[in-house]
Amino acid sequence: MKKTISFGIPCFNEELNVVPAYRELKRVIAGANKYSFEFIFVDNGSTDNTREEIKKIAVKDKRVIGVFLSRNFGPEASQQAALDHTNGDAFIMYEGDMQDPPDLILKFIKKWEEGYKVVVGVRNKIDDNPFMILVRKAYYKIFKAISNIDVPVNAGSFGLIDRKAADAIKKMSEKYRFFRGLRAWVGFKTAQIPYERKKRIRGESSYTFFGYIKHAERSFFGFSYLPLDMIIYGGVFLVVASFAFIVGYLVWTFFYGNYIGGSVAILLSIIFLGGVQLLAVSIIGKYIQVIVEETKSRPVYVVDEIINKK
Repeated sequence: MKKTISFGIPCFNEELNVVPAYRELKRVIAGANKYSFEFIFVDNGSTDNTREEIKKIAVKDKRVIGVFLSRNFGPEASQQAALDHTNGDAFIMYEGDMQDPPDLILKFIKKWEEGYKVVVGVRNKIDDNPFMILVRKAYYKIFKAISNIDVPVNAGSFGLIDRKAADAIKKMSEKYRFFRGLRAWVGFKTAQIPYERKKRIRGESSYTFFGYIKHAERSFFGFSYLPLDMIIYGGVFLVVASFAFIVGYLVWTFFYGNYIGGSVAILLSIIFLGGVQLLAVSIIGKYIQVIVEETKSRPVYVVDEIINKK
């Protein structure tokens, strides 16, 4: 019996890319006759004609599974929905914006055949504006420095995972999900393939700068405790420094008198310590937010309709 390779294609307002993405994936796998394939399109609450476009190709090709969410639950939810509905021996995530080169997929499959359970596409170059390139570089450097797992730098969701890795990720009950982090956390033998990410050809990106910030928060607070550790270290430093300052000030006052002639130094100290406390409380608050989200036990997404379900 042929092994099956599943494609997960998350979409949000990608009416112009649904059919081209489907055609490109079919073109790439045209010669891979020893495998069977399925295409899982996830519509994450699109407000354009994405849903209709998916249904058109699903009617013609029963290998196309359409998963339509009841509203937009964010990019992580659509990726998880694609993973949850996979039936394949391997799973390939391919974003619906078509910025990742589909021809790389055959290299993913080859690495999988060589025994790698996880194959990650690493962006060695991104065709984007200089500001966003700088932001991404800063993000990946910070995340790698503070993370408690080894996540490949400049790696997006584009890649392949074996059924074992997919099942391991699906078993995780956490709601505050970060796919790239979970993919690295499960371990397994991993290969990296560099590539150049192109500009979007059709449509407009739904990501905003603040959207990237929110996504970064998922990685920082989901896979690192360093911010909490820094609060502890900072607190210890301030206590020691304050104690040393008090002792030094008392000694100086005893021998030379009170040399502080105004309240500016005191005011600055209060502002500084108040800022440190506010920052510390904010960091702790973010971790509490994650805990609250987990304890709510709400599903990651809600499905409105599924077509061609197997």
